[in-house]
Amino acid sequence: MLLKIHPDNPGDRHLKIIVDCLRKGGVIIYPTDTVYGLGCDITQIRAVDRVALIKGIKREKANFSIICYSLSQLSGYSRPIPNHTYKVMRRALPGPFTFILNANNEVPHFFQSKKKTVGIRIPDHNVPLHIVERLGNPIMTTSIHHDDELIDYLTDPEVIYDKFHKLVDIVIDSGSCGNIPSTVIDGTGEELVIIRQGKGVIEEYL
Repeated sequence: MLLKIHPDNPGDRHLKIIVDCLRKGGVIIYPTDTVYGLGCDITQIRAVDRVALIKGIKREKANFSIICYSLSQLSGYSRPIPNHTYKVMRRALPGPFTFILNANNEVPHFFQSKKKTVGIRIPDHNVPLHIVERLGNPIMTTSIHHDDELIDYLTDPEVIYDKFHKLVDIVIDSGSCGNIPSTVIDGTGEELVIIRQGKGVIEEYL
């Protein structure tokens, strides 16, 4: 299903369709403030396996991140966050960043792995934030890559639908996204470490 949703004001009926799909173990493709993401409800292990299969990797070895809608929800999946990291996160989120944090015991349970860290996003985009808030659980997220070696990410939802509609349950069309991924930051230590420079400029929030 290709579902067209307004990027700023997603309608209740469309959100209900998406959340119902996720609760039943569905896999969706959705917009973010960086690139289109592929994901599912993190409590649905079979759906997590489907995402891993689409990506061609094993679930227990995957570095999937999760999307939360607030810092308070985020804290339910991480161990206590260092004060300096938390202060930066408060200023930078919602935004185009993935923060690597020490995972609490909930995360290995969801991924059935020995993961000790988890990547967490709070994107500056109303569609995934409304979905997660209504769902009540974070959604797992991983980027949609392009087959072309010169283009890293697919940006057009109709092209994404043509490529993935047989593999996923819903492709959300909220217009074109960018092709620059989030900036990944390790926030587990005494200092923030940039793992991958992407769209977000963390220096603006230090």
